[in-house]
Amino acid sequence: MAKASAGKSRARRDKQAAGTTKGGLRKIKSAHQEPTTGRFVVSKARFEAVMRAAEQSGLLNEKGGRIGGRVSSALVRQAKRQTGIETDTDLIEFALATVALEDNFADAFKESRGKVDPKLKLGF
Repeated sequence: MAKASAGKSRARRDKQAAGTTKGGLRKIKSAHQEPTTGRFVVSKARFEAVMRAAEQSGLLNEKGGRIGGRVSSALVRQAKRQTGIETDTDLIEFALATVALEDNFADAFKESRGKVDPKLKLGF
């Protein structure tokens, strides 16, 4: 692979890819593909939609709970790179909200396979 952005340090490229904007909880850029890795970063709209849905579901009302555990620093680094989220707290909150709000569409779609009457006229 050819050197991308030869004049920029790796740390600077990582910072740019992570979307280092100021402003508290919403520290991510809009959806984009990283030029160096080709990975997509979670869009700001998706992040905000997940967090808004979690809030509306009452999942964010009380912030008195704590979570702790040992995880690989490489896992955290990669998750931050992949999402563009900068802080551990925001990353954990987004990950938990995403899991808590999972709609299991893929499973429901798979279970419905073959259950539609083949004689049903769909109009096309």
